[in-house]
Amino acid sequence: LVLEKETKMTIEEDQKDVNQDDEQSAAEKSLGEPEEAIEESKPADDAVDDKEAAAANDEGLPEPEPESEPETVDNQPPTYEELQSEVAALKDQLLRALAEAENIRRRTEREKHDMSKYAITNFARQIVSVADNLMRAIDSVSEEARTANDEFNNLYVGIEMTGRELTTSFEQFGIKEIDATGKKFDHNLHQAMFEIDDPSQPAGLVVQEVQRGYTIYDRLLRPAMVGVSKGGPKLESNGVEKESVEPPVEKAASNTSAAYEKQSEAADQEAESGDGQVDKKL
Repeated sequence: LVLEKETKMTIEEDQKDVNQDDEQSAAEKSLGEPEEAIEESKPADDAVDDKEAAAANDEGLPEPEPESEPETVDNQPPTYEELQSEVAALKDQLLRALAEAENIRRRTEREKHDMSKYAITNFARQIVSVADNLMRAIDSVSEEARTANDEFNNLYVGIEMTGRELTTSFEQFGIKEIDATGKKFDHNLHQAMFEIDDPSQPAGLVVQEVQRGYTIYDRLLRPAMVGVSKGGPKLESNGVEKESVEPPVEKAASNTSAAYEKQSEAADQEAESGDGQVDKKL
């Protein structure tokens, strides 16, 4: 009995294995059929396309062009000439930047120097009036008054020493007096206040100084107020040297005397005709 049961169990197991093998083979066949169907349908589609192309040729229509693949642009490296031009452009920009920086540096230094040099201009323009008052006080004292009173003479000497000390201080800061008397009139340094008829003097010559003028370094601080001669010969024909009439700091204009002589002649004509009058006093 035991042997019969074992044989039956082995037979049943063998039967189950056979059934499973049959099922797997059936499944594999079912999966392979669609792929074969697709492969079989491809020639049919190609045949349809060939038929459509033939029909289009019969009708005279142009065949459709096959789609072209987009062309790829190769990133080529720059050439030697292009690199040279780029280097030249960068070098030019660098040189321009360096030149601009150097110009800014020089301009800044010049402005800084001028600022420190002419910072006292407004103060100097006011303080020269003190020197004018001291000179007026000295000029107002006669020699007889000084000799008559010793105390008055001592006061005069003190004022004179103060004026000299003030002039020395002016020179330390670049402030100098303009020597106008006996010089050719220069509109850059002088301001004509009146004219003096003097045939013995050449026309356009400064013969009287009303108020002193000053310069600070190479700039005009205050023009000298002067009286100018007229009626005499031209300044060049009287043998006056050119060097003696140049201003001490600034360069005088070459046509100053000629312009002034023309103005003087015009004023003379107006005075003779009675239409104008030339002032004799300040």
